Order: sequence, then structure tokens, then C-alpha cells
Amino acid sequence: HGVDYLLDRRHLWIRSERQHAILRIRHTVINAVRDFFNSRGFILADTPIFTPAACEGTTTLFPVSYFDHGTAYLTQSGQLYNEANAMALGRVYCFGPTFRAEKSKTRRHLTEFWMVEPEMAYATLDDAIELAESLISSVVARALDERVRELDTLERNRGPLEGVCTPFPRITYDQAVQILNDHGLPFQHGDDFGGPAETLLAEQFDRPVAVHRFPASAKAFYMKPDPDHAELSLSVDILAPEGYGEIVGGGQRLDDLDLLLQRITEHDLPQEAFEWYLDLRRYGSVPHAGFGMGIERVVAWICGLDHVRETIPYPRMLYRLTP
Repeated sequence: HGVDYLLDRRHLWIRSERQHAILRIRHTVINAVRDFFNSRGFILADTPIFTPAACEGTTTLFPVSYFDHGTAYLTQSGQLYNEANAMALGRVYCFGPTFRAEKSKTRRHLTEFWMVEPEMAYATLDDAIELAESLISSVVARALDERVRELDTLERNRGPLEGVCTPFPRITYDQAVQILNDHGLPFQHGDDFGGPAETLLAEQFDRPVAVHRFPASAKAFYMKPDPDHAELSLSVDILAPEGYGEIVGGGQRLDDLDLLLQRITEHDLPQEAFEWYLDLRRYGSVPHAGFGMGIERVVAWICGLDHVRETIPYPRMLYRLTP
């Protein structure tokens, strides 16, 4: 049967041997993530699904009528609330569904997916990168240890996964652009990376690679600028090898009140919706950093799947809401 036929009967498809293997690996990945953070003193502090404003841009939000308050939105990320949690508890993580209304049909996108998002007070960009490296390598090792049979069912070549160890290679955004240009991929400096660029970059390395210090204009309003190069942000994307692209995105957060106000204005965001977030700076802040890791993309990479729609029991994609 074709994919569309099977997706229409997903409740039956998940009974197949292949789907059994994928969903058991997903279970192990989620357990490994929780165990990783719990064993390192992080506190689970989940964040709202209904939010009053955008976290990373207003064009990819699902609006919801919220009683007399008007329009609310399904969350893109727990990022902003997680910063408040970190100011209270130090080292925290949230783990839940997130939503993007991008009209994308690529093999890396779902409209509803799960993210784990740690946030740390008294932390820098380097701290966030080191934490992400440890998390990824720990999750991969757990899957290799507990799900050999399932990986064999999927005919997954385990060699590339067995080579995942820390530290990961690190390159700057400028170095990444140079690699793209050297390999003949047209790319406009200042843009964020798309699928082809991520794939080409990741192919140059035998394990995930951390690309850091993107132009501030290409990243979210809350990213802290590099103190040595104000046009750059203290940001990072970690790209998985074998064509799976970004699995982690994060960085150090902007803790300067005046500059944060300026960024909110530049991004045409409603300041009133962020007053509580601004209060985190008004009443005392500390350097803090964190990231988000997409569960479905990690599962797709570990399983060696062609599309993230296979990684979740009931995928939500453009033009598909059932079953």
C-alpha cells in the first residue's frame, strides 16, 4: 500500500513490525532524555501550551480563540517561560508538544512535535553546547544499548551512531558559509540555513557538528549578541550527520533590558505581551543559556528514517489532521 493509504489508516499501520520498532526506540529516547536531566539536578518545570504572543515570529503560529482575552496561540517553544523557571530554580527543563504553522512539506517538518528544552542560570553559550553534546551522545548510546533488535528490524547501519562521541566538531557561521561556497552551493551570507545547506555541512563530519555565532538578524529576538562582534549572536545549531539536519537550536539569552526592548520593537512584537518577560531583566538577571532538542528529528536520525512522520504515532502535517 502507498503512504497516503497507510496514513489514513494509521491506527492499523502502527501495529506493523516496522512501526513497533520505531515507537519502541522513541520510548527509549524519551526515557534517556528524562534520565539525563534528572540525574544532573535539573528540575522538570513544564511551560504553557497556550501563549499570548510569538516566541520566534508571528507567521508560524496557530491562533486560538481564548474566551474574553481574544486570540491566544499554540506554543512554538517553552523558551521564554523556561527562562523564568531558571531564574527561580537554577537548572530546569520542560518537555512537551510544540506547534509550528509553517506550510512546509519537507521530510523534516511536522506541525505538532515534541521538544525538550533545558535552561540554565549562570551559564554561557559554551555551557549550552557542552550540555547538548552530552545529551545527544547519551541518548544515542542508550538506544544502541537497549534497542539492537529494533535497529536491526529497521536495517539501520549502526556504524555512524557508534561513532557519536564528545566533543563534537565546532565551526562558526562564517566558516560554515565558506564551506558551502567552496562546495558550490549558492548561499547568501546573513541567511539562516535551509535543508540543503544543513545536509552539505553535516556531510563534512563523522558526527554531529555545532555551528555557532549566527548573524543576530537570522536568529530570535532574545539571543544575546557576541560582546566582541555585535552583529553576531551567541547562538548555536547542532546538525546531525547523514542528512538529518538541525536537531538542536539554542544559545545564550539576552539579559540587557534596553537592548531587549529594542529587539522586540525591531521584530514588530507587542511589548505588552512581554512585560512579564521584561521583568526578568528589570528585577535582576544573570547570564543564562539553553536550547531545544526536537524528539522526532532525533528519532528519525537514530532510526535512519526518510521522514519524521514515521517517528510519532499520529503525525500532524500540512493538510493532514486525521486519524
